[in-house]
Amino acid sequence: MQQTAIFGPFFAMVGLTFAVWVYMFARRIHFLTANDITPEELRVPGALAEKSPAEISNPSDNLKNLFEIPVLFYAIVLMLFATEQVDGLHLVCGWVFVAFRAVHSAIHCSFNHVMMRFYAYLVATLAVWLMAARAAWSTLAG
Repeated sequence: MQQTAIFGPFFAMVGLTFAVWVYMFARRIHFLTANDITPEELRVPGALAEKSPAEISNPSDNLKNLFEIPVLFYAIVLMLFATEQVDGLHLVCGWVFVAFRAVHSAIHCSFNHVMMRFYAYLVATLAVWLMAARAAWSTLAG
């Protein structure tokens, strides 16, 4: 298997993070300008969160989520590449992770059905844990 194939889901995840970041800023800027909120009103930590309805704060919360479990994903991908352990199952797990994180983000940034979001998060995270367990096993078992 071509070891660089693992960078497909890696960069797809980077792209998802970028898309959520752009969406968050677009929503925030529209909210601030539509409500005539000045930068001075936002000096106090948490002021924007206090003034923002869920449709404005959820994209921000989702962006924060994209720097939690995905950080493990990035580290595992780099480790797999560096140690030449990329195989078909790792690649499938990587794409499953990205696909379900994209679903999670779409739900979180739109209608935010908590249980649907939870199940998408669960599937994505289980894919990363499988990658981590397999990488650890093959590295430590020699």
